[in-house]
Amino acid sequence: MKITKEAALAYHENGRPGKIEVIPTKPYRTQEDLSLAYSPGVAEPCLEIEKNPEDAYRYTDKGNLVAVISNGTAVLGLGDIGALAGKPVMEGKGLLFKIYAGIDVFDIELDEKDPEKFIQAVKAIAPTFGGINLEDIKAPECFEIEQRLKDELDIPVMHDDQHGTAIISGAGLLNALEVAGKKIEDVKIVVSGAGASATTCTRMYMFLGAKKENIVMLDSKGVIRDDRPNLAPSKKAFATARRDVSTLEEAIKGADVFLGLSKGNILSQDMIRSMNRMPIVFALANPVPEISYDDAMASRDDVLMSTGRSDYPNQINNVIGFPYIFRGALDVHAKKINEEMKLAAVKAIAQLAKEPIPEVVSETYNTNHLTFGPKYFIPKPVDPRLISEVSAAVAKAAIDSGVARDTIEDWDAYKKGLRQMMGYESKLTRQLYETASREPKRVVYAEATHPNMLKAAIEAQKERICYPILLGNVDEIRELADSMDLVLDDVEIIDIRCEQEQGRRNQFAEFLAKKRAREGVTYQEATDKMYERNYFGMMMVELGQADAVICGQYTKYSNNIKVAREVIGIQPGFNTFGTMHIINSKKGMYFLADTLINRHPTTEVLIDIAKLANKTVRFFNREPVIAMLSYSNFGADTVGSPASVHKAVAAMQEAYPKLAIDGEMQVNFAFNQTLRDKKYPFSRLKGKKINTLVFPTLTAANAGYQLLQTLTDAEIIGPIQMGLNKPVHFTDTESSVSDIVNITAVAVIDASAQEKKDNDACIVIR
Repeated sequence: MKITKEAALAYHENGRPGKIEVIPTKPYRTQEDLSLAYSPGVAEPCLEIEKNPEDAYRYTDKGNLVAVISNGTAVLGLGDIGALAGKPVMEGKGLLFKIYAGIDVFDIELDEKDPEKFIQAVKAIAPTFGGINLEDIKAPECFEIEQRLKDELDIPVMHDDQHGTAIISGAGLLNALEVAGKKIEDVKIVVSGAGASATTCTRMYMFLGAKKENIVMLDSKGVIRDDRPNLAPSKKAFATARRDVSTLEEAIKGADVFLGLSKGNILSQDMIRSMNRMPIVFALANPVPEISYDDAMASRDDVLMSTGRSDYPNQINNVIGFPYIFRGALDVHAKKINEEMKLAAVKAIAQLAKEPIPEVVSETYNTNHLTFGPKYFIPKPVDPRLISEVSAAVAKAAIDSGVARDTIEDWDAYKKGLRQMMGYESKLTRQLYETASREPKRVVYAEATHPNMLKAAIEAQKERICYPILLGNVDEIRELADSMDLVLDDVEIIDIRCEQEQGRRNQFAEFLAKKRAREGVTYQEATDKMYERNYFGMMMVELGQADAVICGQYTKYSNNIKVAREVIGIQPGFNTFGTMHIINSKKGMYFLADTLINRHPTTEVLIDIAKLANKTVRFFNREPVIAMLSYSNFGADTVGSPASVHKAVAAMQEAYPKLAIDGEMQVNFAFNQTLRDKKYPFSRLKGKKINTLVFPTLTAANAGYQLLQTLTDAEIIGPIQMGLNKPVHFTDTESSVSDIVNITAVAVIDASAQEKKDNDACIVIR
């Protein structure tokens, strides 16, 4: 994607200028809040910190605050543009820290090129921060600045231009060598560039096992040989004793690895052709690489290629490392970032690329085919596992190497907390999984040839939520699983159309024909229906051959409703069934009904929906406070849907005198408790915060939850079936893998409750 100058400037200028802001984390609306935030209340934590400086981590944001500091002498590919001109980059770094690891950042641009004065300025402000990220400082000054600050401060300091690239490319190198079937101690490495990134990357490769005698480094003058006079110490450390090479073209012949951190278009196709088999080419010059991806791949078929660009495979991107390295260091109040912590990050990043990719990565890159190999040996920056796996590895290395002030006892809880902090996993989802995994059930996935359905079934199995039963053509399912790198060990697959299932089809047809005989269903009609996966799957549940069924990826929900009514039937005491979506937001958990089934509910249907919502909310261990919605309030409109809602409310209040339910009311009165209590003090909801919404029509309910899904980052779980005799749960054509896994967990818990005939069963959600 081409980024224009106009688009870039508009992005930074429009709305609020810049990319970051400071947001209060404590209440500040009342006088008491302000007195606690500042004078006189603020004196108390000040005094505690004076007595024990470590309490700064307890009472302030120090433990989650990083300084991104630069003097603007080596900004991206722009060079020495000055401290102020580099500010957009430092703000951008702050944005990345926040969105990937939840870390707060103050960007600090120091207009100072003298290393000693720069060091003293950073030391003077260091008490403010839990860590310092040095950025865009030119070599060789950056080496002295980082080393001095690491030696003289007791908080983590890292120059990301050096170590970030070294860590990510180190992980990439280990994996690329594994793909190529080579050992790091044997390979010949050519490094184009001798600046901060290149030298630090080379040190990392040597730390990982590369031999110095197998490395040739070049700068703008050619190969750095030990017979060249007046070599700077940073270059002398990598000078080669070889006398047969002076140019890149000579050095790269027979090499296994090329690392480019120099300038664009200096590596030719012929040079790559002269390399050893399965050459590894990391062309990382910014913004123009040493050779383009297309040219490198066209040079020969066996190239293992990485660039710094996001539009090609195997991007070496520092954002894969620095947010999580600092996250782990901050969480144990580390005194520094040492070599052990960097190595732990390398290994954690490398290992992630070998694991099956999560759904969000597939969706972002529009593929289900990312598996470890030539096109994928470095995790993608959007991989949500980085926050937990890399941060935990770094934190553990800090503890084990003795640089941590604090410790972590429960690593599973720590990882879970990180995922929840970043919104990758909520307490509700985790509790659903934990509850379901206590009693996993047999769950039929009626449309197992759908990629999302198949992947969700395997994910649910891995979470130990269920024992999946897949319906569909066996060869088609296995072929799909192979293409998605899914393992089908111990998974039952049923081809409902095959000859071996004739007996079961006959059994199901006979049962259904008898059950619906007086509704016009003949045995032959029932037999025909058993060739349809939804009928077959629901009959398995009806006859106890499975505990729950998930359907709806391919078929219209109207068809699923018809089959469910016919095969499973509606619970006694109800004339209809419905569905509910749960909205788990920062403002709380809300239950929305009916979001899928009843298009134009009558008063009687609205009563059933309200009764089902009451029962379902209690199932999720909440006391329901129900607002029945409309476009008018409390009888203001006496025709159409408001009248139906009005009558339903009256009936519910009479039948359930202690239930907190009222309406009809507009959405703003439902959510604004102060306004509602003032204008309608007679409401049964007075003084209560609503958590359940019953909508007047399917249009309103469906549009409502989809609007929230589109406009907010709230977690949404559903549709959750309410009112059928057995656990039949629906997806829709837009359901993601995580949506289906969540529904599976609900279905399993539903099945457990029905198995025990426990109408009061609930999911414990704290």
